[in-house]
Amino acid sequence: MTTLASGTTASNSAEDGLTRDALTVLQPGFTGTTAPDWLLRRLGEGLASVGLFGRNIASPDQLTALTAQLRAERDDVLVAIDEESGDVTRLEVRTGSSYPGNHALGAVDDVELTREVASALGHRLAACGVNLNWAPSADVNSNPDNPVIGVRSFGADPDLVARHTAAYVTGLQSAGVAACTKHFPGHGDTAVDSHHAMPRIDAAPSVLQARELAPFRAAIAAGTRAVMSAHILVPALDPDRPATLSRRVLTGLLREELGYDGLIVTDGMEMQAIAATYGIERGSVLAIAAGADAICVGGGLADDETVRRLRDALVSAVRAGELAEERLADAAARVRALAAWTAATAARATRSATGPNGAAEIGLVAARRALRLTPTTPYAPLTEAPYVAVLAPVANIAVGDETPWGVAAELAHLLPDTQTGTFTGDDAGGDSGEDVGAAALAAAGSRRIVAVVRDEHRHPWMATALDTLLTSRPDTIVVEMGVPQASPRGALHIATHGAARVCGRAAAEVIAGE
Repeated sequence: MTTLASGTTASNSAEDGLTRDALTVLQPGFTGTTAPDWLLRRLGEGLASVGLFGRNIASPDQLTALTAQLRAERDDVLVAIDEESGDVTRLEVRTGSSYPGNHALGAVDDVELTREVASALGHRLAACGVNLNWAPSADVNSNPDNPVIGVRSFGADPDLVARHTAAYVTGLQSAGVAACTKHFPGHGDTAVDSHHAMPRIDAAPSVLQARELAPFRAAIAAGTRAVMSAHILVPALDPDRPATLSRRVLTGLLREELGYDGLIVTDGMEMQAIAATYGIERGSVLAIAAGADAICVGGGLADDETVRRLRDALVSAVRAGELAEERLADAAARVRALAAWTAATAARATRSATGPNGAAEIGLVAARRALRLTPTTPYAPLTEAPYVAVLAPVANIAVGDETPWGVAAELAHLLPDTQTGTFTGDDAGGDSGEDVGAAALAAAGSRRIVAVVRDEHRHPWMATALDTLLTSRPDTIVVEMGVPQASPRGALHIATHGAARVCGRAAAEVIAGE
């Protein structure tokens, strides 16, 4: 009788440990600005991480209260966020970021400035209780038509991207916030957004080594605490499975060849590249088996049912012999190790400096330095309120459509009575380029026009609309807030290298002569 009870207890303990490990490797999201009861209950059961998105954040005070609520349930919880700054911001989703993004920092090419910006951002995150940032993007934007990376990349040169990735990792982690360098093995040479379908990179191994992998080597050397995998198929590395599900990529390449020993996090498993091909349950099992340690889910699926489904899928896979229990235990141990690092680092980080420019101003300093001005005639600053015509493409899912962008709001502070209108063309289901240009001209009337574009080179309707505007009004000022791939034109062309709020302010200062 005693022996039976002991064996039963041991069996139950093993089952409890397996279930806890399955919960530990999940990084789910939720809806609302306070933690729901189901999430707090799961933290008590073993869940070790929570992902935050723009929908969870209303203000710094609210965010601080939310993270305190999570830590009251589990004091070592990893609170993660997708805060790249620049175009991809969750902290300032409703106003636009106080920091320029990677492309602007790459344009300046001052690694100390990049480190200062990342440190300032890290201190802001830490002050709100966030200790894991799914950033930076280490993707080399070698394909200028890339629909999802673009200004999220430091640039198209691998060496430049590598040195700024390392500086960003160093700066962010100096604040006690773990960096999660993404999207391994590199999402820059894609023409498909993995939120919608499976991208494919048909590059030779030698190209991948010299281009895609260089920034990740730099990040690893800089001590990045986490790396995020990409949902992309790279036949030269694995012809059968996307990187997130590939043992050749995650274990063979990242762990063994590159010598990385930190946490491997998947990109969002509800993205269609995985969800529509393998399903989130099967995909999560394959990812852990391949070498991933944490499953990111919650950008779209953000409820207790998703957590239960993924937990049960992992437990069932272990019981069926499809996933080694030791692999799941190792993954859970890496999650706990990162949580321990954040706790140990936080106290030291709060005493470190944020750089000589100060956290409040460093973002604007960087945005001003990132501007590239190309006048075609001698330029005189505006003294009267203009009409700002925003030629707006459809935002990708990573950026979202909640965050305002442009120069109109900032110009209105400097030139009161500035007016603005937003125009969309063919690829958004709107009018043709000629019609867009004509509509903008009619709306502007006699006012000087400031035309704001985003990736003109990727949107033929946008280029045609600009043709129409400049033919009738050659004194139009053009502000490019995406990748400045198209030739500069207009009376003054301003390339901001991103659409963060501070980039708009920096451009507005030039337009108004401030």
